[in-house]
Amino acid sequence: MKTIIAEKPSVAREIAGLVGASDKQDGYLTGNGYFVTWAFGHLIGLGMPEDYGILGFDKSALPIIPNPFLLTVRKIKKDKGYIADPGALKQLKVIERLFNQSNSIIVATDAGREGELIFRYIYEYLKCSKSFERLWISSLTEKAIKHGFDNLKDGAAFDGLYQAARGRSRADWLVGINATQALSIAAGNGIYSLGRVQTPTLALICKRYIDNKHFSVTKYWQIQLLHNKELIDFKSISKTKWEDQKLADDTLKAIQRNETATVISVETKSVTEQPPLLFDLTGLQKEANKKLNLSAEETLNIAQSLYEKKFITYPRTGSKYIPEDVWAEIPNLVRALQDRETCKQAVSKVKWGRFNKRIVNDLRVTDHHGLLITDKIPSALNAKENEVYDMIAFRLLEALSQACIKEITDVGLQVLHYDFSAKGCKIIEAGWRSVKGSFTDDDTEPVQDLPELKKGNELKIKEASVLEKKTKPPVLYTEAGLLSAMETAGKEIENEDERKVLQNIGIGTPATRAAIIETLFARNYIQREKKSLIPTEKGLQVYDLVKDRKIADVSMTAEWELALQKIENNDADVGAFQKEMETYASTITNELLQTSIVHNLPQLVCPKCKSQQLIIRDKIVKCPDEGCSWVQFRNVCGVQIGIADIESLVNKKRTSLIKGMKSKAGKKFDAYIVLDDHCKTTFEFEKKKMK
Repeated sequence: MKTIIAEKPSVAREIAGLVGASDKQDGYLTGNGYFVTWAFGHLIGLGMPEDYGILGFDKSALPIIPNPFLLTVRKIKKDKGYIADPGALKQLKVIERLFNQSNSIIVATDAGREGELIFRYIYEYLKCSKSFERLWISSLTEKAIKHGFDNLKDGAAFDGLYQAARGRSRADWLVGINATQALSIAAGNGIYSLGRVQTPTLALICKRYIDNKHFSVTKYWQIQLLHNKELIDFKSISKTKWEDQKLADDTLKAIQRNETATVISVETKSVTEQPPLLFDLTGLQKEANKKLNLSAEETLNIAQSLYEKKFITYPRTGSKYIPEDVWAEIPNLVRALQDRETCKQAVSKVKWGRFNKRIVNDLRVTDHHGLLITDKIPSALNAKENEVYDMIAFRLLEALSQACIKEITDVGLQVLHYDFSAKGCKIIEAGWRSVKGSFTDDDTEPVQDLPELKKGNELKIKEASVLEKKTKPPVLYTEAGLLSAMETAGKEIENEDERKVLQNIGIGTPATRAAIIETLFARNYIQREKKSLIPTEKGLQVYDLVKDRKIADVSMTAEWELALQKIENNDADVGAFQKEMETYASTITNELLQTSIVHNLPQLVCPKCKSQQLIIRDKIVKCPDEGCSWVQFRNVCGVQIGIADIESLVNKKRTSLIKGMKSKAGKKFDAYIVLDDHCKTTFEFEKKKMK
């Protein structure tokens, strides 16, 4: 017998159907010489401090450097502690029995770093020594699974992948456990969670927020002219930016008296815009955030669902290319899209026989190739799944199209002794931009058509006006912007070629970035303000404490990601990496324990018993007297209540107007939170002003 172990029951069922294991049992399927079982994700993980006999937050026990690291069954919270998950224990017993009854194992967990770790931790925990092979596939279609079984790989070929996954897991433990305990002990008023990746990411958000808030906006003025030639209206803008409005107004009057502008230069150049490459996961998440306002986690979950339904290839990919052997399948994928109503018109724009092979690069494909659709075309998806699927399908069609060729014209004009410029653009060959019919990028102004202009032409000024403009602060991060910053370790890189050089040096991996962002939300370190990510009071407090510490160093975290990639490729030693992480954990623990923390929390007396000083935490404000038991949760209808409003509620019986709260029905509302005579909170709505 052989045991096939998948990551999820749904995948196990697909595989079981193909290998003839149709007999359903508790926790597995069997038949035709196979047991097919599953892992329910991470059944086994690294032990917690209590598994080493360290209870609570004990300064004398820090730093905690396990030797050896213990593996434990997944735990769930119960009462005030944690117990082994009964469901995990039950499934683990099934897996152990099947392993013992088998001659060998086929590993069918997700083909990536975490999927490898899920199996290897189970294998190690059960002290199993059976030989195993690896099913390595990028799609769950019947064809892909059959091809994978015909080409099973030796399990040892993925030892580097496992070492990198284990190294990452242990590094996160060493930094997260020690840093969190050290800062929480130093703070003395609650839990302050820190992490190897989450803290540098928080630092990016906080620094950008502070830079934005401290930016001094200044006004300036430019003059805009409207011209007409050959029945074409077009505009020019002054190169001079006036800091004094009166000077701009005076110049405008002089220009209006002059009435004509002279063309002093005309420069025309041809620009070739190559089509975009296929999506990797981060690219898809950025696009879905910009266009559909989906969070990184939402996009990943939707993509995972599409993958499990066999409509797209493996989503957790870091590549934008495909290998040569996949190229032969591309025409069939395009042909299949002709049957999808939303894609018909776009498919008609693609030039058969002239597909662009720019996406083919064997050297740029590691674990998985760029995101592709499969030949199974969906017909019954929900709205968000349809939108994400079409995003992937349209990107494939764009990537296969030819370059877009534009003719860009820069015109220099002069009025009196002031220089003006006009820009024009003409599409010579639409190429890939014809797929969606969009000829400019979202963040650029539409470029105007220009008439035929020559040096020396005199142009009548139809209109002239002064435009008031403002200098712009660094924009707050959206999830798309943050994902870009994480990709490049925070470096502001506009140049595509430079970005390519640094694309392997980032924070996290495509597969983990969504979880990192969600962790910051769960810790109440960041919140959404429309599309922007901004830090909470607690997030800013943590940043202020660690911003000059090594744990917030973005570039160091990026270097570790690079080291893990080298371990994965068998180009570096995992033992040396772990030693470095142990030294680092010790250093930051000592740094954080010596942190001097000044608490600026107000001293508030309980409004109910009027005798006890309130305990203020990030999630709750409460009276320490159990007989009184007054409590106020800080998160009200999805909005975190700030310290100033807590102080106002206790002392003045009402907060300021709290905006953006959500009802159970999902509707947004604004209200004051008020304390009634029994010290219970109610809402008071703003009175609408009579017109």
